[in-house]
Amino acid sequence: MNAESVRKLFEEVRRGVVTPDDAVARLRHLPFEDLGFAKVDHHRALRAGMPEVIFGERKTPAQVAAIFAKLAKHEGNVLATRADEKQFAAVKKKVRRVEYRPLARAIVLERDQKKYGKGIITVVSAGTGDIPVAEEAVVTAELMGNEVQHLYDVGVAGVHRLLANRDVLAKARVLIVCAGMEGALPSVVGGLVGVPVIAVPTSVGYGASFKGLTALLGMMNSCASNVSVVNIDNGFGAGYVASLINRL
Repeated sequence: MNAESVRKLFEEVRRGVVTPDDAVARLRHLPFEDLGFAKVDHHRALRAGMPEVIFGERKTPAQVAAIFAKLAKHEGNVLATRADEKQFAAVKKKVRRVEYRPLARAIVLERDQKKYGKGIITVVSAGTGDIPVAEEAVVTAELMGNEVQHLYDVGVAGVHRLLANRDVLAKARVLIVCAGMEGALPSVVGGLVGVPVIAVPTSVGYGASFKGLTALLGMMNSCASNVSVVNIDNGFGAGYVASLINRL
């Protein structure tokens, strides 16, 4: 439930379309609903602008389905990240119109297609292996009401591929750049644009990449002043923060 839906409910009470008792029943589970294994935060959209997002990893299919169904009873979009096919099958039994995005490993219920962002968010990947993390960022940003473009496989080993798409970079209001190995790409992109660049280190790489730690440290030490960094493989976090920036 977001601010707009609460205002709509109050207006319906004022007009006599909804009784006060019915309104109380709808608002009863604000700010959260206790399922025992989870306390579903129905108040989050009012506070933060987007409903609670379900982190599917380490949850059972039944748990994901139960939380998803509770969130779906309210207006707005619903997202589960790090989700698998078994969890999707369980959700699909309870909620209509859900989709599974296999590359992003995301379960999506999109009902609000309004654009809240002021510009384009462009998601860039250094290599094809970084695309799953990039797609998590894409899905998150799209579900938060942004126009999203993507530019994949333009890493520094063939930097001409990136330079050939400078017009794409120039149109972005916020950029998300996903890279593994040594994590150089966000710094290069940061030097080409004058907008925020959110760097996402990925766990792609050989032994001394230390499952993304090398990329993380490299990005944190970027000499491009417009680069900030999220956690390893955290496409969701990048998409969320980019969306908040794009609303300013």
